[in-house]
Amino acid sequence: MIAFVRRIVLAVTALVLLAVPALAAERAPVILVSIDGFRADYALRGLTPTLAGLAAEGAWAPDGMAPSFPVNTFPNHYTLITGLRPDHHGLTDNTVYDAARPGVKFSMGARDQVQDAFWWDGGEPVWVTAEQKGLRAFTMYWPGSEAAIHGVRPSQWFVYDEKDPAFARVDRVLAWLDLPADQRPNFMTLYFEEVDTQGHWTSPNGARLNEALGNVDAALARLVAGLKARGLYDRVNLVVVADHGMAETSPDRVVFLDDLAPIAEVTPVTLGTVSGLIARTPGAEAALVGKHPHVECWRKGELPARFHYGTHDRIPPIICLPETGWVFTSREWYARRPLTGPAGSHGYDPEDPAMRALFVAHGPAFGPGVRLPVFDNVSVYPLLMKLLGLAPRPNDGDPAATAPALR
Repeated sequence: MIAFVRRIVLAVTALVLLAVPALAAERAPVILVSIDGFRADYALRGLTPTLAGLAAEGAWAPDGMAPSFPVNTFPNHYTLITGLRPDHHGLTDNTVYDAARPGVKFSMGARDQVQDAFWWDGGEPVWVTAEQKGLRAFTMYWPGSEAAIHGVRPSQWFVYDEKDPAFARVDRVLAWLDLPADQRPNFMTLYFEEVDTQGHWTSPNGARLNEALGNVDAALARLVAGLKARGLYDRVNLVVVADHGMAETSPDRVVFLDDLAPIAEVTPVTLGTVSGLIARTPGAEAALVGKHPHVECWRKGELPARFHYGTHDRIPPIICLPETGWVFTSREWYARRPLTGPAGSHGYDPEDPAMRALFVAHGPAFGPGVRLPVFDNVSVYPLLMKLLGLAPRPNDGDPAATAPALR
């Protein structure tokens, strides 16, 4: 009898040991989706039924997620994937200069710079850690994914192509999930820009913006249908986010830099909403710093503490922030691209509800019908690392912010 029991115990132990690698191989894949410029309250317009279904069955932040300052595309996408504030990861705005690269400008359209790890090495994205730990990461158009950050690229990545149809992007992700188990990615990213584009050109309240919401929701519906067809809908963790919201602008709400200081004594680094300036004379600096009608300017080390911004070497000496809905520019810049009617922009105070971003999560890790209060977007990173079973790198996020969403 004792020998029989011993054989049973040994057999069960062997089965358990055999199951461990299988369970590791069955780690739930994570798909991180960014809908650029999807303001949190867009989800309340009744135009995105697929997104509403994911929210009903999973976790949702109805009042949105607070972006990091400055509220622009590249800084916040890199914050989402590293858990670091822009002041810490170094993508301090969409346009950046660095004294170590004199005369070189980093911008979203500068392909050679976007693919240069020099600009990105201040943070470690999820995909870098994942690859270093033996997981596979495939990325589609996420800012930073075209560079070999810390010498590491995702196993698959693509050069950004805004003309690539949304359905084609979805089909590519689904094809990734059809790969053999030893080639299938553990972490994937997917990116859509249409909502942001229409928000800028036609305002967040325009008919074309609403059409863009429907188009992106249709792409999500294709993704959901593909997951269901593969029996993966409840076996994949899907996290849908945005980088920022959007506010309506108007030709009636423009502040000109020229009216605050002698324009010949100021070099603009960025203009539009949040603006970085270099004052070349003490008089120009004194004229700029302080409160003005509809805009306020600070020396970089004197910004409000809640912005968590102002220490990085890449930040210009003076930062100006207009009121939400106002545009801060120079007459020369404005002449090249004047506002002729309602349009949209971001880059305003991150505490303004108009700047809040979408957050929805669905999958086996998330409880159904969870509603989260507003939280800072730096906390998405520790959530992603937890989903992947990876130890997070030092970051500015708070795991407690999203903990109630988890089963």
